[in-house]
Amino acid sequence: MKTLKTLLAAALVSVASFAALPASAQDPSPAMYAEALAGKRVMLVPMAMGFDLAQGWAAILKHEVDAFGGVFETRDPNWSVEAGAQAITEAIASDQKPDVLIVMSPDLNSYSKLMKRAQDAGIYVLLIDNPANFKADAFIGSDWTQLGRLEAEAVVKGCGEGSSKKIGLVQGDQVNATSLYQYAGIMEVLDKTPGFEVVAKPDSNWDATTSRNVTATMLQQNPDICGIIDFWDGDATGAAAAIRDAGKQDQVFLVTTGGGEKAADCDMIENGTYGAVVMTELAQESYNMVTIIKYLLQSGQPAGTSSPFIYTLLKATTKADLKPDSCWDLKALQAMAGE
Repeated sequence: MKTLKTLLAAALVSVASFAALPASAQDPSPAMYAEALAGKRVMLVPMAMGFDLAQGWAAILKHEVDAFGGVFETRDPNWSVEAGAQAITEAIASDQKPDVLIVMSPDLNSYSKLMKRAQDAGIYVLLIDNPANFKADAFIGSDWTQLGRLEAEAVVKGCGEGSSKKIGLVQGDQVNATSLYQYAGIMEVLDKTPGFEVVAKPDSNWDATTSRNVTATMLQQNPDICGIIDFWDGDATGAAAAIRDAGKQDQVFLVTTGGGEKAADCDMIENGTYGAVVMTELAQESYNMVTIIKYLLQSGQPAGTSSPFIYTLLKATTKADLKPDSCWDLKALQAMAGE
């Protein structure tokens, strides 16, 4: 009975406290949020704007930044390291400098000093997709070593035990972290898989024509190759063409990596061009960027204070794994952003 009286008394106190609140009480948080974000400038400097990843990031970022009253801009280096460096330099020196600079670094070192200058100027710097030797305010993208492991596991499965177990690699280049780390992950798995060996590993320099040429040479020199890993879907179309030219579509299992755009990846898996694609979840990656941006702009912390890694979920997708939501559609994203 005493317990019941105690509970009733507590309930009456709670009701009385609630009744004492002003009828017009409002949550101050939305106003604080709006004040912190309105008018803030966000700039994306990818390696180029003319490919699906950059266009997908830009569509979601624009939609979100516009929604919180900010200003979103892009700069297109068009694969030129010098043009990218100039874009970052001009952003730092501008009267209307960005509050957040998102950079896709071409390699480990080229932009490091410039990105430090940006932080010294009070600009938050996010690294997207490509790692660099720089303490960014956040890295958002793939764990490229793990991505390489997944590619290797896919090609081993695609070749099978009864195959020649000979693997060819079409690397990107020898300075881009995504290529270096991807290679490390691939070799880690293959070195532990009895009988499998890499018989060729040319560079494509991220060019589809070069990929086609080096793959053709690889197939001529090693006609019994059972699988090839091309380090990016942007140039894996070249490797696929060389495999087709050699009449080996049913003999060579082609694995690559991409951002999961429908035309670039799922359609190519569906029609048999690619045996497997290790895809990043671009939408989630983009919203991870948005979340970090909103946090930093409200945090009040100086640029360069923290350096978290936000790794994107990776998956190796084959024709057997395809689902309606396995890929995203660039046109749909651009329509959402009003482009």
